[in-house]
Amino acid sequence: MTQHHIKLAHYLLEGDEEGAMQYIEEQFQKYPRLYVYEDVITPAMYYVGELWEKNEISVADEHLATAICDFVVSKLEAKLPSIKGNRQKEFKVLLFGVEEEQHYIGLKMVAETFKEEGWRVRYLGPNLNVEHSLNQVRRFKPHVIGLSAALSYRLPTLKKLVKEFRTLEWKPLIMIGGRMARKFELEELETDQVMVVKDLNNLHQWFKEGRAGIINETS
Repeated sequence: MTQHHIKLAHYLLEGDEEGAMQYIEEQFQKYPRLYVYEDVITPAMYYVGELWEKNEISVADEHLATAICDFVVSKLEAKLPSIKGNRQKEFKVLLFGVEEEQHYIGLKMVAETFKEEGWRVRYLGPNLNVEHSLNQVRRFKPHVIGLSAALSYRLPTLKKLVKEFRTLEWKPLIMIGGRMARKFELEELETDQVMVVKDLNNLHQWFKEGRAGIINETS
């Protein structure tokens, strides 16, 4: 693994918005968006999380790094136009972090990936309770519902949501992602309607294979 993520993490932990933004913009000049998201930003945030787990940084440090990373990703979203335009504008995706889940940077990058592919995206952020998520899903009727969770003790909530969403009459595809999907084996949850997405490369492969095109239209 390259050390790009270590350098970015340093800027994030120092609260250096300008330095972090400049560094990421330099990476975009050298590498494609997927590489920057998957091999620079994502491991930088995982590295910060590991430092916190080892008590090498404080909760305040972790929150600062997250805030700076959020700033950078948001600025990138404004600067990087969709390359697919409205080619698939009839497809809709709704994304959120499960109840009590506070991590959301990866979810924002997933939202940007869907936008890049021309989807209509409704990003609801982290820590959405079950009732509110169900209300939003029924109102928006997305073709894909993306759930994100980082820690293993979110699993009961995740399973509850999957069970609820599988009963929806228009049969949306349910994608499970986040650090939990990367660290733990969740194959028990996978069906023809439930997909575990371990990383952005996995999601890009799904698009590349044209599997998005087989999703049924919602009513």
